[in-house]
Amino acid sequence: MAKYRIGDVAAATGLSLRTIRYYEEEGLITASRTSGGQRWYTDEVIVYLKRIVELKNLGFSLGEIRKIIELRGEDESGNRRRDELLSQYRTKLSDDIRKRNALDAHIDELEWHIHQLEKAEDGFTSCPGSLCAACTFKERCIFFRTDGKQG
Repeated sequence: MAKYRIGDVAAATGLSLRTIRYYEEEGLITASRTSGGQRWYTDEVIVYLKRIVELKNLGFSLGEIRKIIELRGEDESGNRRRDELLSQYRTKLSDDIRKRNALDAHIDELEWHIHQLEKAEDGFTSCPGSLCAACTFKERCIFFRTDGKQG
């Protein structure tokens, strides 16, 4: 089995030495040590670090990642880790779709306000005001009231 020094692992993963040490301190990876205290890492550690980077880029916290890694000791088949990862991927996807929908609604609202202000015939000073009843935006405007009152 190949062994790598921390600098080689950093080069292979794009992580800083400090980050690699931090992940080791947090128990996400392990290293063997020489009698002089020098760390040595395996190919498996490089794979784990790349997986950690991937999961962090997908929005996973270190706690969530730790939970997945710790399942290794509970299930040699890997099925529990796979199932947990699938569950978390689905949760992240659902959350991100909800956020995207909220962002799309926000963008739509901003675009509507831009369009409304660009098309205003007499500027912003009469809104809300006497022109509200004839305004083409009244169905969407929070200031338009059907009782004939303003605001």
